[in-house]
Amino acid sequence: MAGTGTAHMRPDGDRVLTVTDLVVEFPAGGGQKVHAVSGISFDLLDGETLGILGESGCGKTSAGRAVMQLPPPTSGSVAFGGTELTGLSPAALREQRRRLQIILQNPVAALNPRRKVKDLVAEGPSVWGGRPDRARIEEVLRAVGLDPATVWDRRPHELSGGQCQRVCIARALMLDPRVLICDEPVSSLDVSVQAQILNLLEETKSRYGLSMVFIAHDLAVVKNISDRIMVMYLGKVCEVVPSATLAEEARHPYTRLLLESVPEADTDGAAGAARENTEPPSPLNPPSGCRFRTRCPLATDRCAEEEPVLREAAAGHHVACHHADV
Repeated sequence: MAGTGTAHMRPDGDRVLTVTDLVVEFPAGGGQKVHAVSGISFDLLDGETLGILGESGCGKTSAGRAVMQLPPPTSGSVAFGGTELTGLSPAALREQRRRLQIILQNPVAALNPRRKVKDLVAEGPSVWGGRPDRARIEEVLRAVGLDPATVWDRRPHELSGGQCQRVCIARALMLDPRVLICDEPVSSLDVSVQAQILNLLEETKSRYGLSMVFIAHDLAVVKNISDRIMVMYLGKVCEVVPSATLAEEARHPYTRLLLESVPEADTDGAAGAARENTEPPSPLNPPSGCRFRTRCPLATDRCAEEEPVLREAAAGHHVACHHADV
């Protein structure tokens, strides 16, 4: 496996979310299983943004959905505000989800095409027994940069992608969440609109006192919005590093590969190029030991036999690699 362990977990205190040994597997027929997430752990502090970075298929979206219990993980623990979510009754879990909201990748598909903006934004509170007054809806729409008079009676097909994503953010804010999970919220938008949504998320986080989990495969996007970054590969954690030192201090060969794939990234190429086999292994049958070893220029026999454990490289910086300079 790419990496395991809990050395990067911080003491209790201000943690609003604690995920421990999370495992997510899906049946694939013929008795096989897709090993989407294989025993990852992470925590989130009050007011912090944790970025989860990795290429498509690394398990980052599965991890985010498992935190929401959509669906519940195969095993592991998800503690939100001191409450263990796994194993809760449907009614109790529904109550907890009021403070734990998710923004999905495709904003147009996430909105009911038959409903108007005013009804979409009011949907959450309405489900809980009462429609909010117009002033509250207008306040939240303005907070996400939408003019209530313009969008009030419009339906999703009458809005741009960026406007639809703003409606999704407004809908989540109506329930006064404590944690917002953003699952690639800008990947389907134009670059100029991406910047607007990222700025909006930063402003919203500050205004409403939120903590965020930001999931994306775009290194620049994750780096700009996150306080701390967790790099995933094939269902495992490779590295946990402060956002500010990612480009200069990254130690894991996979993280360095991600950095070298960005033309403007300032790296010294210490990890070298990946092996010619650049196709990730199948999550149906992941490699033994370190899951990145089949693509790693530093791999040795030890990497096939022994799973690396996350260990401290510097303050707040942990890496899972036998050969990283720690």
